[in-house]
Amino acid sequence: MILHRATLNDIPAILFLERLAESQRYVGQWSEERHRATLAGADARYYVAYEEDGAPAAYVILRGLAETSGSLDLKRIVVAQPGKGLGRQILNEILHIAFDELGAHRLFLDVFDDNARARHLYESLGFQYEGIMRESAERDGVWHDLHLMSMLQSEYAARKTPQ
Repeated sequence: MILHRATLNDIPAILFLERLAESQRYVGQWSEERHRATLAGADARYYVAYEEDGAPAAYVILRGLAETSGSLDLKRIVVAQPGKGLGRQILNEILHIAFDELGAHRLFLDVFDDNARARHLYESLGFQYEGIMRESAERDGVWHDLHLMSMLQSEYAARKTPQ
């Protein structure tokens, strides 16, 4: 497994990853205090990955653990160096965690319209397009649409079954 459960000691790495130029285009910028509070709460789980040399490689936030709906929100996935396959590996691990370990019925996410790399990755893993959340995220003083995508437990199970 590449990912491990994050602790408060991982907050500096999370902040570093979140503030990378590429991350700032597509990921909200939370304060250290907000990350600490979210990490300490019962509704979210953070995961981190590090390079062999100890450099931060990626982090993920899952939310909705305290809900009874069976629906988990893939709130954040940040990879330090996109385009090298790490995002795909991490998403496969997150799918396993969400459905096999946490027993989710549905895993959903939102993605900026202009984040073609991420949208392609989600689609290639079996996430289904659900619709557009109009002007739901502000970036650089401009409101942007987000695409809502999800995967159901049955779709996850079907992709694991050999054809």
